[in-house]
Amino acid sequence: MLATRWSALRSRRAVRWAIDVALVALLLVGVQAWQTRAHLRGDAPALSLRSLDGSPVTLTALAGKPTMIAFFAPWCGVCKANEGAVVQVAGWAGARANVVSVASDYRDVDEIRAYASEHELPAPVLLGGTATARAWRVQAFPTYYFLDEEGRVTGSSVGYTTAAGMAARLFALP
Repeated sequence: MLATRWSALRSRRAVRWAIDVALVALLLVGVQAWQTRAHLRGDAPALSLRSLDGSPVTLTALAGKPTMIAFFAPWCGVCKANEGAVVQVAGWAGARANVVSVASDYRDVDEIRAYASEHELPAPVLLGGTATARAWRVQAFPTYYFLDEEGRVTGSSVGYTTAAGMAARLFALP
């Protein structure tokens, strides 16, 4: 009886599509959870880096607004493909939130300047390195961390992420 009802229900196109979409969404959520399983939760580690113009930027200076920290490497193809979304989120955020890019694996500062200019990255672009990446548990690029107004990690993401997904995490939408 139950099998007959299930077959009848499954024969409807809309139901098949809904089930397929739900399964794909579940798969994506599972992959995201696995990719970020070692990421930071709660209080974020200290962040005190120099920007491309040489000025110091600290995590405490960013407090008071939601913050997205985008860790990237200039050689990373996915980073290049996703920089447009970072720029778009920075535009949407305006003065309501911070969007910060951190270069984590690079040869020299000129390489980062060229990359930031080519992709029109919003300031500040910070010069990190392996120690910063290790402290923030960055194991792949791009990695995004989302912090609340008090500097606590509210979420993270690895790999290609849509601008809408970034904005939802940045503003802690359900």
